[in-house]
Amino acid sequence: MKMVRSFIYVVLMTFATTMYSQHVHPHEDAHKGIRIAALIGHTMIKSEGSDAHLFIPSWGLDIEYWISNKWGIGLHNDIEIESFIVVTKGEEDIERINPLVVTLDALYHFKSGLVLSGGPGVELAEGESFYLFRFGAELEVPISNGFDVVPSIFFDQRFDGFSTWTVALGIGKHF
Repeated sequence: MKMVRSFIYVVLMTFATTMYSQHVHPHEDAHKGIRIAALIGHTMIKSEGSDAHLFIPSWGLDIEYWISNKWGIGLHNDIEIESFIVVTKGEEDIERINPLVVTLDALYHFKSGLVLSGGPGVELAEGESFYLFRFGAELEVPISNGFDVVPSIFFDQRFDGFSTWTVALGIGKHF
């Protein structure tokens, strides 16, 4: 848990220092169009009625369309690559076998490279699926030729279910 808190602190400090610097994002003029990013991360899950936290490895694939330099829409997909059991608000044990989370998010891009996102989605798994709402933040750090490194953090709240936090790192490409 201490390592996760340290990572979240580093990500938030990076967001804060970048957001308030005089830095202008090099991709600002070329931010319109398609962007694809592959991410690897860990999802923290806390079951209702339990003090235990599960840390599940996850992979992500983001496909985004930027309507303008500031606004976009994204199809964000994550798969948790482990099976686990959660306890819902109704105190029902539910086994989750490699659940797939798909969200359709509205995206807002700041000049600093910070991107805020939010939107509805669904977690699909054998047995029962959950509708959810996602809030997230990521920082596009340009490398070269339209590529960027993307530290991200997001929160998923399932309706009639449970919530998760995910911290991930990815590589993106603007087309």
